[in-house]
Amino acid sequence: VSAWGLVLGCAGERFVDQRLDVVISVEPDDAGVAPKPALLSTKRSPAQPSTSPQAETEMVRGAGLRTCQTGAMQLTKHHGLGNDFLIALADALPADAPAMAEAACHRTRGVGADGLIFGLPGDAGAGTDVTMVLFNADGSRAEMSGNGIRCLAQAFVQHDDRGTNRELSIGTDAGIRTVSVESTADPTVVQARVDMGPIGPGPNLEDGEVAHYLRNHGFADHFFTADVGNPHLMVGVNDVQLIDVARNGSELSRLAGGINVEFISATSVGIDMRVWERGVGVTEACGTGACAAAQAAHHWGLVGPVVSVSMPGGDVVVKLGDTAVLTGPSQYIATVDYG
Repeated sequence: VSAWGLVLGCAGERFVDQRLDVVISVEPDDAGVAPKPALLSTKRSPAQPSTSPQAETEMVRGAGLRTCQTGAMQLTKHHGLGNDFLIALADALPADAPAMAEAACHRTRGVGADGLIFGLPGDAGAGTDVTMVLFNADGSRAEMSGNGIRCLAQAFVQHDDRGTNRELSIGTDAGIRTVSVESTADPTVVQARVDMGPIGPGPNLEDGEVAHYLRNHGFADHFFTADVGNPHLMVGVNDVQLIDVARNGSELSRLAGGINVEFISATSVGIDMRVWERGVGVTEACGTGACAAAQAAHHWGLVGPVVSVSMPGGDVVVKLGDTAVLTGPSQYIATVDYG
């Protein structure tokens, strides 16, 4: 039983919650492969009268796109190590995208996710296949997500018939990122390698409220900032298991004016990390955070250039160089007709 009262069953079954007008569909094809998500072209607000299903379907077909017959938008849900996202492949960004993200991502009143990603048409001039626009669960727009971009890549390759194993060029608010997608033995899972670009210096927090908070709350002067298309603050600790991430992460993020906060400790095989994500809260994993944490640990002499980063949702590998290369999985969960 899901958080919003739906009973999820076997592949091919569809269950409707009439209160939310949400349909969850888990429908692999005959070969057991996850279904291809449709493009989003229209969204009908529950407060607006609906046109007939036939009229809406004809309108969408005429544009070369498809939604469900009620005119609801079709999303796919994916996760990268428990960091979950709703993906909408769309021809344009809806005007109410921030509010849509906040509603759809709500854990009890919506579908539930850490963020909503719109996959918009690529830029032919820049040579991109798709453009990523990411909204956090609170409706704020984020520059980049290492887990989210893997989820978008999986949704995109599921959409067409050109095969899973290929390289994509994805435009983001942080610049163009290259993602190599490979299939696995599990048809719902892909492995994706993302060139995250260079890791730059983050904001200077050496003097001020952040440094004062760390000293006054038992943290040593062992912190580092980095920019991976979005800002990060890494705090070195002896054991991340003992840290109240929700309390300390939220307060440090607030004091820094809105930043992602990672607590990291060294292990025998790499580093252990816990994260507070700006605009979301505590999450099971963070791809950009893993890259920033690897850079911090390398700077402190704790690890070499190839770093295994362990998080509650699982492990990723970060290879440091002129750019950071992040490798990890994305898993398809379900298709959602939402509206």
